[in-house]
Amino acid sequence: MSTYRGARFFALGLLFVSLAPRIEARKHSAKKTAPKERQASAQIEAAVHLQIFLDRSNFSPGKIDGRYNEVTRKALALYRQSRGEQPQTPPPDAKSKVAPDINGLDLGSVEPVFITYSVTQADLQNVGKLPASPKEQAKLKALLYRDPADAIAEKVHCDVHFLEQLNPGKTKSIKVGDQLRVPNVELFELGEVKDIKPGSGINAPAANELPDEPGKRLGEQPAPSQNSSATVESSQATSSVKIDTKTNTLGVFEADKLIAAYPVTIGSAQTASPIGDWKVKGVSKWPRFRYDEKMLKHGQRSGHFYMLPPGPRSPVGVLWIALNKKGIGIHGTAAPDSIGHSVSHGCIRLANWDVVRLAERVKFGTQVSIH
Repeated sequence: MSTYRGARFFALGLLFVSLAPRIEARKHSAKKTAPKERQASAQIEAAVHLQIFLDRSNFSPGKIDGRYNEVTRKALALYRQSRGEQPQTPPPDAKSKVAPDINGLDLGSVEPVFITYSVTQADLQNVGKLPASPKEQAKLKALLYRDPADAIAEKVHCDVHFLEQLNPGKTKSIKVGDQLRVPNVELFELGEVKDIKPGSGINAPAANELPDEPGKRLGEQPAPSQNSSATVESSQATSSVKIDTKTNTLGVFEADKLIAAYPVTIGSAQTASPIGDWKVKGVSKWPRFRYDEKMLKHGQRSGHFYMLPPGPRSPVGVLWIALNKKGIGIHGTAAPDSIGHSVSHGCIRLANWDVVRLAERVKFGTQVSIH
């Protein structure tokens, strides 16, 4: 028995001796990893700080994701341009993690970087089923958010995956009263879309069904309509909008001064955005959308279409700014992560929170240049 116990203790001793270097190596690895994790966390917070600053300044970086991405760098360059400053030369690598020059920026005006958001009943009321096919979508009363995380991410101008990163384990089963860590932006309130006060309002069977009005003079009041939702201003607009199809950006100008900029998605080679000078003819809130696949893909109208209901996950988002070119508008989106990257069907597409801010800066007759 004593021999057996001795052998057992000897074996355990050998096991401990063999494990000791591994345990020590893990401790050493953990010590090395901790500073790297802290450094990465600090870099993310610094990037979010800049993105929030630009967002609050109306030079939108698109979705906030904690990265010095290409859209953020473009927004910073335009912000500096608006102040008469020389923008920093962008790095040759579009995916570079090198922080841009932030000298002279009043980042202290954005504090704290993150806040705690308490989930409300209204957040959950804006969630519903969202089938993929237009045929099934057309049967619904509204195209709502896919889940609570989708709703809250849009409310805080945030990438939904980044929201998950900020709240590990919390975003899969969100309920009323849950506390979430979110970027400190001006919240996008879905319920306030109806209270937007653009210069003119329209209400058509479908936003992309408004007719051309190429002969109408700038500032001329359109004929009265039983569906008109607001009085059209007849005074000539002082602001203008310029859309750069090469950089996927939309700038708002007062005279020649750039006062706001937003990332956009433009048309494809098959259905290109119409180059030229146009005018705003009205704004449609909570627009319905005529989904005609042949029209969207080839620019040819067909008799086979679906009339999609309004909602934040409508293909045209929560708001449509109509131009005097039939079927073409500046509108929101169902996929904010696509802005600045993918292509549209000829229209100019923005994140919902950005198109709402844009609508407040235009009126009937505002000049829109697409170049």
